[in-house]
Amino acid sequence: MARILLFNKPYRVLSQFRESGTRQTLSDFIKDPALRIAGRLDHDSEGLLLLSDDGKLVQRISNPRFKLEKTYWVQVEGEPTKNALAQLRSGITLKDGKTRPAGVKQIEEPADLWTRDPPIRYRANIPTTWLELTISEGRNRQVRRMTAAVNFPTLRLIRARVGDWSLGDLKPGESIKA
Repeated sequence: MARILLFNKPYRVLSQFRESGTRQTLSDFIKDPALRIAGRLDHDSEGLLLLSDDGKLVQRISNPRFKLEKTYWVQVEGEPTKNALAQLRSGITLKDGKTRPAGVKQIEEPADLWTRDPPIRYRANIPTTWLELTISEGRNRQVRRMTAAVNFPTLRLIRARVGDWSLGDLKPGESIKA
């Protein structure tokens, strides 16, 4: 039976086990050497990371060929226009090609959201907006590049769901067996 661990990756933690100088890595939180990472999150992204001891399951989760949906809470700079949201929904042309259509809707700041240390940059004259964005591929920094392409840069990015697994009530640095 495959073991699956849901982990809330904190901001500025590398999605790797090998040590990296003074930067925190998963090895600071998870001590099971049999677990493999199923899809990475950037150093400056937060949220749900799946780990498993089943290589085939890790491949099904990680490989974009399987089109597993991933949902993100994205805090962007500014107030996205209907046109910008429509562009995200239809797919964005990036340097590495057009993305698949994304599910996107404007949301309130997620309930019980933890504070980030350090906090995002704050500009009194520029509002921020939260989006829920769902994609079915996983290009490098894809969500950040998509929001930037429609002129609403990402300030904070939290993965809330991967397939049927969700972040739930996990706080940064916490994990639970699925």
